[in-house]
Amino acid sequence: MVDAAPFHDNLASAPAGGQIVWRQANDGVRLRLGAWSSKKARGTVLLFPGRTEYLEKYGKTVSELTAAGWSVAMIDWRGQGLSDRLDDDTRLGHVADFIDYQRDTAVLLDWVAELDLPKPHMLLAHSMGGCIGLRALVDGLEVERAVFSAPMWGIQMPIFARPLTYMIPPIARFLKKENLFAPGTKPSNYIAETGFADNMLTSDPETYGWLGEHAAAAPEFSLGGPSVQWVGSATRELDRLFDTAKPQIPCLTFVGTDEKIVSIEAIERYHIDWPSGALRNVEGARHEMMMETPSIRQHFMESTLGFYAETFSR
Repeated sequence: MVDAAPFHDNLASAPAGGQIVWRQANDGVRLRLGAWSSKKARGTVLLFPGRTEYLEKYGKTVSELTAAGWSVAMIDWRGQGLSDRLDDDTRLGHVADFIDYQRDTAVLLDWVAELDLPKPHMLLAHSMGGCIGLRALVDGLEVERAVFSAPMWGIQMPIFARPLTYMIPPIARFLKKENLFAPGTKPSNYIAETGFADNMLTSDPETYGWLGEHAAAAPEFSLGGPSVQWVGSATRELDRLFDTAKPQIPCLTFVGTDEKIVSIEAIERYHIDWPSGALRNVEGARHEMMMETPSIRQHFMESTLGFYAETFSR
């Protein structure tokens, strides 16, 4: 029996016929998953969203991928979207340990196998999803190619603040305050309280307005800043990833020249001595490559689809 989950079709602009279900991770956390099949699909894209994101936000991207002949599977990570929130304050972006996101990845992969979605499988990972996706690749995720959009391989912050990401979480754990909002962050939804002129996500006013409609119509998606625990666990995970052998499959990374959320320096540093990894800087793009102006979005999607298609020409 399929345990169907809700989906806001009116907000998503996703193709018809998607399957949206509840599944449970091995630690009991309930997760919302979505899959869309393309007729005569040439393969399946595993779409790993970023922090605060949810299935409906990628409806337009799913439409483009399926129109190009790819099936798509994605997930609301634990603690966001309609998946279980992990603190009594549902506005808190919290996770006990970053490795728990690999539990969620395992649930998604099991469901993809259950649906028998076609191979080859490709990865498309944005922001925090880029950190989760990189860990999955390092641990043996079976995909042919991976595309990263502004991956969170480092968090942009002033140099003086970086030591605090190591110092504050242990102190907070000792004081049993690790579930507080990280210093400098707020409980409120970023899009709901930030005007277009000041936003760091996209340079496209139409898309930003569309995301604002989501925030107003579906407040259950809202998520504020991360917890102290989230920041400490993310910092440890990034350190581990930089000390681990890099994936050997072909990988393509995009980052905008107006990026202000993740660390461009960390992305560039990760690409040093990575023969199978290529980095492209996108002029004028902010953080959300798939939510950008039509020209930037078209460049990103055409480059991604072309990169995936190279699999068939080897």
